[in-house]
Amino acid sequence: MVNFRKYISSAAVLASGLFLAQSTVSTVLYSQNYDNQKSSLNLPSPISSMVEKTVLSAKELVDINVNTMIADPVLKNATWGFVVYDPKTKKVISSYNENTPLVPASTTKLLTTETAMNLLGENYRWMTQLEYSGTVDENGVLNGNLYVIGSGDPSLGTNKAGASSYRDIISDFIGGISREGIKKVNGDIIIQTALFKGNISMLPENVVWLENNNYYLPAGTTRGINPANEKLIVKKAGFSTDKKFFYVSPYAHQMVYAEKYEGDGALTTKLPDAPAYLANSFRTSLVKSGIPVTGKVTPKMTDASPENRKMLAAYKSPTLGDIIYYTNQHSDNSLAEALLRTVGFQKMGDQTSESGRVVVTDHLKNAGFDMMGLTYMDGSGLSRSNNVTPISQVKFLTSLMGEKYYQSYLTSLPIGGQSGTLKRMFNVGGNGQVFAKTGTLNKVKTLAGYLKTNTGRTLVFSLMVNNYSGSVDMVKKRMEKILEPALDL
Repeated sequence: MVNFRKYISSAAVLASGLFLAQSTVSTVLYSQNYDNQKSSLNLPSPISSMVEKTVLSAKELVDINVNTMIADPVLKNATWGFVVYDPKTKKVISSYNENTPLVPASTTKLLTTETAMNLLGENYRWMTQLEYSGTVDENGVLNGNLYVIGSGDPSLGTNKAGASSYRDIISDFIGGISREGIKKVNGDIIIQTALFKGNISMLPENVVWLENNNYYLPAGTTRGINPANEKLIVKKAGFSTDKKFFYVSPYAHQMVYAEKYEGDGALTTKLPDAPAYLANSFRTSLVKSGIPVTGKVTPKMTDASPENRKMLAAYKSPTLGDIIYYTNQHSDNSLAEALLRTVGFQKMGDQTSESGRVVVTDHLKNAGFDMMGLTYMDGSGLSRSNNVTPISQVKFLTSLMGEKYYQSYLTSLPIGGQSGTLKRMFNVGGNGQVFAKTGTLNKVKTLAGYLKTNTGRTLVFSLMVNNYSGSVDMVKKRMEKILEPALDL
């Protein structure tokens, strides 16, 4: 807690010399009149703001703003924590409840994406290959099977991070078929991807069904629907056309989402990452191109005695660095969960989220992360069971500044007033100077990252608010208010 006495006494002496004693530090302290003010926390006039900056240091202004927020109507009943940290001196500049475990929401992605970048490298790519078994006769008939070999590419067919569309991938596959002289397939199209075999990944633990105006829906009975144009019947009332709708797909066996709400009471989406959709579309396109396929599309997750196969075409995903950039800029939950499973598979040979959590927490321990207060339940931050302390977040982010991939990691973070989920924050003070991951759940708002000060310093900060009153926009304004004087440190 800040000692106000020394600030007030020094302010009063200096301000009285400027005949403004009544409009200095007292204006930033909480009073009964505050409840009648608007939600913004602007100082009463440019003159008092100027005098205040003359009288007090940037650190003192940060401390006073933090203490003002303690009594603020929006935050006074909330549980929240804050810390701004100097990575060069390794000292805390200002803090409040920095050791309190709090729900981090999507700032959890900071841990997930860094673990993936550290363990896999920013140039890592997923491969999706088309192969065939058997022989091709003089008439161009393939007496064998086609294999679509997946590797768990989370961007497959989504156009995310520069990924190719299903149509483009299928076009390349058909090109491979033509180059081999295949005019007919006398066999099946087999989907083989052992990466996520048998892993029915439901929503993360303790997810509230209505969060941040996004609707999370269980799939229910959907056996008769077409994976090319999946439909889920929902109640139309109360749904907005500009929200994202999340649910568990019976085809992908994992959480998928739709960007658009279409039709009368029906939710329509193209599956973003289902190998089955790719294979079925591929078969349809082959037939339309005049290349008959006598067999069917069938999954084959494991193959104890694999046939001899030849590769026809291969599709490479965008780099991991590109996917992490997209994940952090857009706070993409499905990509974050896929990264969690991928690191689990690469390290433990097991594609489950449970293995992913073990790999991430082991990595954090080895990196010297302060594990006290950490509960890591998922890769995206959707679970309310996640917990982390502000001080552990800033020390973690500080430790990355010496890593060879730090610049790529920093670039992946939204920039205040300019990009990603921070585009509408810090439009004036802090524009282009705040590089941070946001987090939002119902009554949870968080922000953690790096701050470039006006003097050229790089500081690290974490600010997490749980169980606030009022709207999320009101909390965002208070976050900006707390961090504004830190720009002058």
